[in-house]
Amino acid sequence: MRHVAGEHGIHPGAGGTAAGSSRGAGRRGLAWAMVLAGIVMIVEIAGGVRSNSLALISDAGHMFTDFVALGLALFAVSMACRAASPKVTFGYYRIEILAALGNGVLLTLVAGWLFYEATLRIANPPAVAAPVVLVVSVIGLAANIAGLRILRRASGDNLNIRGAAMHVLSDALSSGAVVVSGTVIALTGWYRIDPILSYLIGVFIIVGAIRLLKESVDVLLEATPAGIDLESLQNEIRAIDGVREVHDLHVWSITSGMPAFSGHVIVQATTLSHSDRVLNEIKEILRSRYGIGHTTIQIESEAYMEIGEIHDAVPG
Repeated sequence: MRHVAGEHGIHPGAGGTAAGSSRGAGRRGLAWAMVLAGIVMIVEIAGGVRSNSLALISDAGHMFTDFVALGLALFAVSMACRAASPKVTFGYYRIEILAALGNGVLLTLVAGWLFYEATLRIANPPAVAAPVVLVVSVIGLAANIAGLRILRRASGDNLNIRGAAMHVLSDALSSGAVVVSGTVIALTGWYRIDPILSYLIGVFIIVGAIRLLKESVDVLLEATPAGIDLESLQNEIRAIDGVREVHDLHVWSITSGMPAFSGHVIVQATTLSHSDRVLNEIKEILRSRYGIGHTTIQIESEAYMEIGEIHDAVPG
């Protein structure tokens, strides 16, 4: 006798659920951050041309990558809110992870571009109109801080929105570096301060990008989520009264903050009629101690044999 238990599918967070509310806030935050990025990009291009500041024009280029990254993240969140279907039974959550992965790659390229530009400027630092640079960079810094605050409130544990926030943070650091360098240049005329700060910002960005890439790849590889000890979880299930053995356990993430579990549980023959109790005890452990809400658990008797094992036992 065998009983298969589990949820009958996952429904994207919409219409009043906590996940839907979070993604709705994420969409609004990303849209506002895109508007701010677009405005600052235009202001920095105009200010860079007027002041002959390569730093401002370069920062405008950085802001353009932010604009693209935010658009990608917004698209991914919107797709994740679409309903699951018979052909896409888990919905479109993984698009968020693909977007986070893409943003991690883009951040790495931005860091590489910063290193390249910094190297060129150290060799031949350009003369700039410091007052214009200061005014425009302060505006850019203020807008980036506002965008970052919006995204931090909306991100939660969403890897996709965190990736977009990393872009805005990197541009805020870049704008801050332009403010500092503009101040130093105005006071001392030392132009090499800008590329030196750019190197430091590039290091910070690359560290964040590597972390984002690792977390994204872990989800795509369906690795056990951080903070979940699979051996401890297995031992807790084994300790439930009536459970003889546990096997074929899998814990993975459908998207960031959405872990899932599947496994086979062998119960004593005398306990099989009370499998609902065992099932609920397992689910309570998974929900309360590990934060896993989506589960697929197969209850088996001690005499149960997999189909392949049955075929192996039949002569022929």
